[in-house]
Amino acid sequence: MSGHSKWATIHRKKGALDQARGKVFQKLAKELYVAAKQGTPDPDSNAALRLVVEKAKAANMPKDNIQKAIDKAKGGTEGENFEAVRYEGYGPQGVAFMVDCLTDNRNRTASQVRSAFTKHGGNLGTDGSVSYLFKRTGMIEIPVAYHEDEVLLASLDAGAEDVTKGEETYEITMKGEDLIKVKEALEQIGVQEFLTAEVTYMPTNQVEVQEDAKEKIEGLIDALDELDDVSEVYHNLKL
Repeated sequence: MSGHSKWATIHRKKGALDQARGKVFQKLAKELYVAAKQGTPDPDSNAALRLVVEKAKAANMPKDNIQKAIDKAKGGTEGENFEAVRYEGYGPQGVAFMVDCLTDNRNRTASQVRSAFTKHGGNLGTDGSVSYLFKRTGMIEIPVAYHEDEVLLASLDAGAEDVTKGEETYEITMKGEDLIKVKEALEQIGVQEFLTAEVTYMPTNQVEVQEDAKEKIEGLIDALDELDDVSEVYHNLKL
């Protein structure tokens, strides 16, 4: 689990300055807007929106900000028409990348993503060229403050596939569609703090590279993550 880019990205974001946190909230607001726009603005009857709401809560996004993004979609703001786009490609030494974007200008986004790959020794591929190397997975991370047996039992009974206890956190994985069910089961045993609660993509195999290549790949990860249109970056580098 430690090799997945998402955990590293989350921890970098949590330790960032207010400016960086604001950028994370901006990206989450866009995800909320798109999810609400594509379905009903009610999280209880829109599974995709509810997943993004849970993700935003885990990132400590204020409730008012979450509601404003949903209300914005409900109001049908003119001039905004975001769509989800995925780019696939390879970084140095064959490390696979999937880059999920939300954009109102495909040409701009494609150009920016392609430029990031080129500048850091990678290249874009065709649709489906690397997505088969990743598995859609629900992920929950909570502090180890809670009783291990209770966490294990509640998680597995609700459909979790794996529960790993680290020095500071439990990392729980499940099928993407079971995330809400597992989260609710944990809430029923008193869990209140969720460091992560989202559907992500895990690599089925990880690639180990030398230290100099790793620096180039991490540079590519950072460059992609800095782009406003990029919502998520996934890769199979073994960290």
